[in-house]
Amino acid sequence: MKNLLKLAVACIVVTVPGPIPAQDLDTLTGVHSTAMEVTHGRPYVMVTINGKGPFRFIVDTGTGGDAIITTGLAQQLDLPVIGETRLSDPTGQGGRNTPVRKIGTLRVAGVDFYAIKAVEHSLPAGDGDCQGMLGLTLFRDFLLTLDYVNGRLLLAEGELTPDGEKSVLPFRMPDGVPIARLKIGDRDVEAQIDSGGAGLSLPERLIPQLRLSAQPTLFAKGESLSTRFQIKVARLAANVRLGDITLEQPWVEINPAFPLANFGCSPLQHLIVTFDQVNKLLRLDGPHKHIILGVTPTPLRLTNQPGNRGDVALVPIG
Repeated sequence: MKNLLKLAVACIVVTVPGPIPAQDLDTLTGVHSTAMEVTHGRPYVMVTINGKGPFRFIVDTGTGGDAIITTGLAQQLDLPVIGETRLSDPTGQGGRNTPVRKIGTLRVAGVDFYAIKAVEHSLPAGDGDCQGMLGLTLFRDFLLTLDYVNGRLLLAEGELTPDGEKSVLPFRMPDGVPIARLKIGDRDVEAQIDSGGAGLSLPERLIPQLRLSAQPTLFAKGESLSTRFQIKVARLAANVRLGDITLEQPWVEINPAFPLANFGCSPLQHLIVTFDQVNKLLRLDGPHKHIILGVTPTPLRLTNQPGNRGDVALVPIG
């Protein structure tokens, strides 16, 4: 069922053709914003649930579904269990069922979201206390802007205007996760735009087709529901481009378990990113169009994406 959304204050319909300067936020009536803490490149905001809180949630565009909540917070708030969903990984060798809790009202950036189905699941503890996760689909009726440069999350009504794929790019959204096309040299590669992911991650099968300036080296060990695997890093000999943003011969993670490339928080933290889910467009802005991307500070960890049907794909978060 589509979530019912209600603005906490009246607003007008606006079109947002470009990034909103931080100093102009207080003068706009159609934009709602809140502070966004960026820790290790990942965006965190404070939310209230059923009038209680605030609680610290990560905004993770790489996880399907509207919300994830920890068992501890779900029990603390005595949220009712309204069903269950199945978590699985791409190997097809494992899976588990997990409860789905109902949140009556979730407020973020002065906007109330109603009747939220939140998957109960554990979250990483590496970036401090985090009690839940907000997925991209929660904001389906808004323009969502993650402004890493000014440390703000913005919600607005309106739409993005195509510009010939300079800074405004099309994306598709299977299972609630945005996938856009980036270029590695002259090769088109689909990548998830994942605010909860780590660095720039590429599937292992793609590496033999690319030129490298530094050969793959063991970086970390990863684990999914049913398998363990090694993650390597290498440096590309070619630039990576997403719209008019260029990563200059970046270091990349090589992941044998994940089928798609992943554009995670290491590159995203330099940008202002806006998602228009109605028109399937995203806009990338930022003070620098050329970014030097080193080795990811922390290893990629894999978790599972909740879904409403059968088996669903594993997605990375930090």
